Amino acid sequence: MGAAAIDLLYWRNVKQSGAVFGSVLLLLFSLTQFSVVSVGAYLALAALSATISFRIYKSVLQAVQKTDEGHPFKSYLEVEISLSQDQIGKYADKALLYSNTCMKELRRLFLVQDLIDSLKFAVLMWLLTYVGALFNGLTLLILAVVSMFSMPIVYEKNQAQIDQYVGLIRTQVNSVVGKIQAKIPGAKRKEE
Repeated sequence: MGAAAIDLLYWRNVKQSGAVFGSVLLLLFSLTQFSVVSVGAYLALAALSATISFRIYKSVLQAVQKTDEGHPFKSYLEVEISLSQDQIGKYADKALLYSNTCMKELRRLFLVQDLIDSLKFAVLMWLLTYVGALFNGLTLLILAVVSMFSMPIVYEKNQAQIDQYVGLIRTQVNSVVGKIQAKIPGAKRKEE
């Protein structure tokens, strides 16, 4: 994650973080009420209304003041926005690597290469059936965005207490997993 994203999530610049957080939440809440097509069309209309109004305002101002400043968006129109073959290749390579890694891991889990990992995956999928019954994907996305903007700052301010409790939980989980592994034949894990 880039430094700019870290600064946003840790609220280093409150105005910038608030603007990003508010606009992302507004977009997600809009998507709960309207279709993606409608939200996209309304956003495009709002942007067009702003740019057309600004262009007309600047044209009238130039006519009244008898100046010739040119197009108000000229500097933006001259910016190169195309992707190079190298950039596309780099992103395609990353996507390919990620896809292959995911497929290998899913194959390993579904074909029970390691019984404990497959059982953990099964429990996770079982829990996700309950999560899916309670929330839709958009609600989970809203919760994820709120968590992304709140958890880092909460952790930063209460790191000692959180680390203490996470350590206790980790010890308990490892104890339970160890007991389960001891009772399942053939499930002994090699020491890591």
